[in-house]
Amino acid sequence: MLTAAQLKAARALLGIDQRTLAQMAGLSLPTIQRMEASDGNVRGVVESLTRVVEALDAAGVELIGEGATSLEGGRGVRLKARRTPA
Repeated sequence: MLTAAQLKAARALLGIDQRTLAQMAGLSLPTIQRMEASDGNVRGVVESLTRVVEALDAAGVELIGEGATSLEGGRGVRLKARRTPA
């Protein structure tokens, strides 16, 4: 699952704005804006989500799922699992 935070972070790593991502994915700017405004996991049409993931992948961004290992190497940012207070 792609989260809104991952989407924003991916754009930041690439140094692109929402409009550029929309063009790369062949989607409208409002679609990208709605995706990034999602609370938690991005909601949207599966085809649109696939286009965004493919566009980010083609631009060199690896989206790492919860608990997954990065197989490609390279630099990146990842949130640590939240610890519950004892």
